[in-house]
Amino acid sequence: MKETAEIKPLATEVVDEFPVVISEGDSWYQRKLPIDGNRTCICKANHINCMTAKEWLKSQLGVWQFTYEKRDVRDKKAHPATFPISLARQVIKLFSHEGELVLDPFVGSGTTLIAAQDLNRNAVGFDLHKPYIDLSFKRLTGNTSMFGNSQQIAIHDDACNIPAYLTHDVVSLIWTSPPYANLLNRERRNKSRRYRKNEQLGKVEQYSQDPRDLGTMALNEYTKAMGDTYEQLLPLLKPKGHCVINVPDMWWENERITIHVALIDELRKRGYELRNIIIWDRTNIVNRIGIFGWPSNYITMGVTFEYLLDFWRPPIDI
Repeated sequence: MKETAEIKPLATEVVDEFPVVISEGDSWYQRKLPIDGNRTCICKANHINCMTAKEWLKSQLGVWQFTYEKRDVRDKKAHPATFPISLARQVIKLFSHEGELVLDPFVGSGTTLIAAQDLNRNAVGFDLHKPYIDLSFKRLTGNTSMFGNSQQIAIHDDACNIPAYLTHDVVSLIWTSPPYANLLNRERRNKSRRYRKNEQLGKVEQYSQDPRDLGTMALNEYTKAMGDTYEQLLPLLKPKGHCVINVPDMWWENERITIHVALIDELRKRGYELRNIIIWDRTNIVNRIGIFGWPSNYITMGVTFEYLLDFWRPPIDI
């Protein structure tokens, strides 16, 4: 990860309409953004969200299920690893208030931005891959559920440059589903794909082959790169602000690769505190997983569940 040079913010100016997308060459590229992170709700100061008691109770269950809706991106040609808007919405509702700022370092198809728009949260998302930023723009500008005064911005830039855009102690929630190391950077050979009409069998469902792309990296390199990125993000997060990362484990050459364990250990080293582990139960949206390992090698399929790792920035001792 390269170091980001100190970049001076733009002088104060009146902005009639803030851009939905920022790319290299734009006036706001690698400049401090005048985006608000203060609550606009009337919740009490000690509340961590705007949820009702009933909503809170449901969120305490350690196993969550979600379904897709029409606005979700399901086409793997558009993006190889999307997640439901309902998942992002639940995480954002649980760990932020209306008006606060949500950050997605690996925004992909823009699902986090759509969920933030639905919930009247400000949000900024970053991605290396320009077609994903373009897709985010298309989804944001076509979202019929938009309301309120919140802003959602998709930025075409490396996640390691995020500190150039945001000040310290402004982010209430960091939420993302990052690339899963080099899990997707190989030909698809799963038996279940042989009977589907989605042209996936034999394809390399990768985000890109950019050497900066976390999806090209083996686990050790990936873990360090994630640690480097998240260490830079920690000062941007408010004390007691949460950081939620969605990851599965994977099988590689008959060995279980525990991505979630590696990330827990790494982020603890970088100053984060693990608060909760939630299981995303995907069995309601997965079909035809195939009889893997039968009858001699038992394998729990990563496609049927994933981890939601909930960290926070520890409170500052006075």
